[in-house]
Amino acid sequence: MSVTIHLGTAVLPDRVLPAAAIAVRDGSIIYAGPASALPVYEDAREVAHEGLILPGLVDIHCHGGGGVSFPDSTDGDDALVAVKEHLRYGTTSLVASLVTASPETLRERIAMLAPLVADETLAGVHMEGPYISPHRCGAQNPAHVQLPDADFVDALCTEFPGVVKTMTIAPELPGANETITALAKHGAIASLGHTDSAAAEMEAGIAHTCQALQGSPAGVQVPTATHLFNGMRPIHHRNAGPAFACLDAAAQGRMIVELVGDGVHTSPDTIRYVFSVARPGHVMLITDAMAAAGMPDGAYTLGSLDVEVKDGVATLAGGDAIAGGTAHLLDVVRCAVNVAGVELASAVRAASETPARVLGLANRVGSLRAGLRADLVFTDDSLHVKEVLRAGEPV
Repeated sequence: MSVTIHLGTAVLPDRVLPAAAIAVRDGSIIYAGPASALPVYEDAREVAHEGLILPGLVDIHCHGGGGVSFPDSTDGDDALVAVKEHLRYGTTSLVASLVTASPETLRERIAMLAPLVADETLAGVHMEGPYISPHRCGAQNPAHVQLPDADFVDALCTEFPGVVKTMTIAPELPGANETITALAKHGAIASLGHTDSAAAEMEAGIAHTCQALQGSPAGVQVPTATHLFNGMRPIHHRNAGPAFACLDAAAQGRMIVELVGDGVHTSPDTIRYVFSVARPGHVMLITDAMAAAGMPDGAYTLGSLDVEVKDGVATLAGGDAIAGGTAHLLDVVRCAVNVAGVELASAVRAASETPARVLGLANRVGSLRAGLRADLVFTDDSLHVKEVLRAGEPV
């Protein structure tokens, strides 16, 4: 097969490399490094790029886009609209996030999405609920909040093996530990969040999840935190709550925290602070996007709740609770770098290699590295998309 060599400034997991070469053949990267050390390939075609070459981005927490919501989709073609919306902006691996709903509805949605996971259109499913605190529902319907049910989770993961990758659980709820253990048995990771826990309860949840994941086929053996700060008891100097416990664990390498770094869910100084505290590779940038991503302001739905989008900010209709994001993941990376001042390589890693590792896909996607799928995103110097390749094919 012929080789295409992409020349430009490449963002690798640990550094930004000017004068780089990324060689692609048959949908895979066969070389990534300095152009000066590029092997000689016969019949190679060179393409020079101004701006930056990024790995394909990996969004581990996304409810939809392009006018479509995964929790509200009833067939795979509908869900594909949201996948393609994010794909054309550089998210080449996407996890479909569901919201709190009845057990019957959750099973129906997972059955609908499972074929898209099987053919690698989706990288998996994230269940954001229903095992969340009724006091920290956020934009989820409190009528469907339930206590953790390990038997239901075990049966669901048995019926649809490898489909559920993460599940949000409030660690203070009765039955949380048993459900966390059931997830780990199937290679799924508990994402601790939507919680009213005290710091000690979060610390206990982190410790139990780490223990449950020992020997699990999951991608990593530490829990994640569902959109750090959002959907959690706020920090108070006399009652620190769960967020500081999550940050401490991320600094020690015992947790990987999600961060909706869009400047709406979290402020630029908060974004910068989290990156400065957490151990490298222990922050994941996410969108938490809902149907309005890539769409104009207006009325939308998220699960069973009505949402209003005004000036690009989604809130529950008639209220002020944030109801998901409207950005693409590249927008979040751009905010983290250009507004919050996070180093480019760190921000890109948080939106590519780290979530790929959590999903157990780091040997396939998430980095500009030989042997991986040729998912490449070409941007200008300000991180606006110019072109996207998935498996070497233009999107």
